[in-house]
Amino acid sequence: AHCGAFLIMETMESPIVHLNVGGTRFSTSRETLGWIPDSFFTSLLSGRISSYKDEQGAIFIDRDPEIFRIILSFLRTKEVDLHHVDIPSLKREAEFFGLTPLISRLSVCEELHHSSCGDVLFHGVLEDPTKPTDDDLPLDRDVLIITGHNSWIAVAYSRSVMCYKVKENSGWQQVFISPPLDEDVQQIAINAKVHGMAPDSKTRMVAAAFSTNIRLWSFQDEAQFTEIGKFKMAATIDALFFIGSQLVATGSRHGDSGRVGVWNAVSQHWQAQDVVKITSYDTAGSYLLLGGVNGGIYYIDMQKFPLRLKDNDLLITELYRDQSNSAITALSVYLTPKTSPTVGTWIEVAYGTQSGSVCVIVQHPELVGQGFQLFQKFTVHRGLVCKVMLSEKHLVSVCSDNNHVRTWTVTRFRGMISTQPGSTPLASFKVLALEPINSSGSYSAGNNIGPHGDREEVQLFIQKIFPQSDRLFVRLSSNGHRVAVITSIDGSPISCFCLHECEGSSRMGSRPRRYLFTGHMNGTIQMWDMSTALDAFTKSTIREAGPTQEELLQHLVRCDLSFSSRCPTPSSNLGTFDRMLILRSSNTSL
Repeated sequence: AHCGAFLIMETMESPIVHLNVGGTRFSTSRETLGWIPDSFFTSLLSGRISSYKDEQGAIFIDRDPEIFRIILSFLRTKEVDLHHVDIPSLKREAEFFGLTPLISRLSVCEELHHSSCGDVLFHGVLEDPTKPTDDDLPLDRDVLIITGHNSWIAVAYSRSVMCYKVKENSGWQQVFISPPLDEDVQQIAINAKVHGMAPDSKTRMVAAAFSTNIRLWSFQDEAQFTEIGKFKMAATIDALFFIGSQLVATGSRHGDSGRVGVWNAVSQHWQAQDVVKITSYDTAGSYLLLGGVNGGIYYIDMQKFPLRLKDNDLLITELYRDQSNSAITALSVYLTPKTSPTVGTWIEVAYGTQSGSVCVIVQHPELVGQGFQLFQKFTVHRGLVCKVMLSEKHLVSVCSDNNHVRTWTVTRFRGMISTQPGSTPLASFKVLALEPINSSGSYSAGNNIGPHGDREEVQLFIQKIFPQSDRLFVRLSSNGHRVAVITSIDGSPISCFCLHECEGSSRMGSRPRRYLFTGHMNGTIQMWDMSTALDAFTKSTIREAGPTQEELLQHLVRCDLSFSSRCPTPSSNLGTFDRMLILRSSNTSL
């Protein structure tokens, strides 16, 4: 016998075949290995595939020996025992060896738990619409941003904006489509109830922000649209939203300078003003609160718009100054319900800073002249606080360390936050969500992890681990528990998402329902019923957190394949993807 590994180039004549699979020896017959035509083994035995032998003359195959044991059993008996077997792993090995009968059986087993119609949470699909075309503009099918208002959603593609409305009998219908746009959309906003815009109260408005400019349209149900105007921000636009009938944009300029722009539906007036660089914002009623890089918190009362027109001043007023003058990187305002007609609203503001502090300041209605007072301060984060949410029952903060979340329970007395016993620690977890290396403003706008939902209701995080993922993990913002896992019904990667509560129908007993809209890279929008998911979660006794290590590894394999399939040079791009993953998620607990 020849010692050492050598290349076999001739056909083997012995009826017994000895194999070395991943270091484990197997012996079987040529007949057992060769009964499936056009398989790896028939090619090996006929000499069409070259191979190596070990020092004892066994053919070496560099595959998993434990899974090969199951495959060899199938080749001997034509049966397979799937108890305690990872079907996807076995199917991958069967595909490698070209065992068509085994692949067919495993595919049937997989289909038992998978349907192209989705699971009980799946609510429907808005197919890729006919978008405006132009010979000079590329047709990009990716859905970039989805946002909603009442029973409407606005959808942004690279060079077009569309609006859909849900109707009781016919479901979601496309109502508005913008003309071809000559710039990439970075932000969108929709207002389905514009008050004071004479003469027709049914007018809707949708706005799109580009790099430094804004376009605004008005339209009615299934009628022609009207472009209200194009507005210059003279700054890079970071956020776009409506407060009542007023369109608001915030932006940043060079250095520590920012800019705020406001358009009013009644006066038809656009006004922009320089301010300190804006690092966060939130809205409450008619108020807009801005966090500044200098540690200041400012507010604008949108009800005073007519006064601002006289002197062309937005009346931006400083509300509070952080004691350390650290940049205000996250803001959340909570207005408590009025306890009596004679007592005003108790205003609570939670904010996070660049230095990692989380603070709660309050203003009692009877102490308005004294300004806001520091109520609580937490120093549990070591990185920049990028999100904060103060709700009826919880305080939630997220820092830049791979979205590390800390939560507290909030004690209230007659609706107002109380010091007895005060806010107590509740949970600590991470909502890992990797971003592309060169992500645009539209990616951040379309993939906001949250928390999402009204402050008086259950709030949720939406976790998309990888940019090319076809799966979302829906988790409670208070403790990180898993509510649902959403998987694209057609396997297309999810490019953006939006959690939105739609108004109830006119039928008696109908209540608003929450839906998760997922935009996809093939241009479709899939819809998922989150009200049903929350109902099922409440009834279940099983409590899971975020993705497990096994789910993460399986997910990474799927995303690698998806990523490489979309790249002209997959090897170099996959290397970039791997480097991004290592840099952003090392030593990370999900």
